[in-house]
Amino acid sequence: QVQLVESGGGLVQAGDSLRLSCAASGRAFGSYAMGWFRQAPGKEREFVAGINWRTYYADSVKGRFSISRDNAKNTMHLQMNSLKAEDTAVYYCAGAAGLVAGTASNEYRYWGQGTQVTVSS
Repeated sequence: QVQLVESGGGLVQAGDSLRLSCAASGRAFGSYAMGWFRQAPGKEREFVAGINWRTYYADSVKGRFSISRDNAKNTMHLQMNSLKAEDTAVYYCAGAAGLVAGTASNEYRYWGQGTQVTVSS
């Protein structure tokens, strides 16, 4: 079993930066892929970024967001730059069952409680 706890959300202005963190416990941290998803009000949860032996991003955040993980500290981060109002959502940290995972939410088994990111324009 894996427990995930996000932190770092908040209210920022358009163009600002924000860094989200996800602390993991339970399984060996380096043994599974991880990702970030987000869900805006009235919309479905969508993939943002993922990391295993490589990093991969949704087109909407490519070039602005950067995902990283520190296996020694059991943490994952999402650096978000040039934030836009449309980035406003609850952001979720997710862990897959193994190292292979893509962009679909059903490929991820473990979920955090979410952290709110609000970008004012």
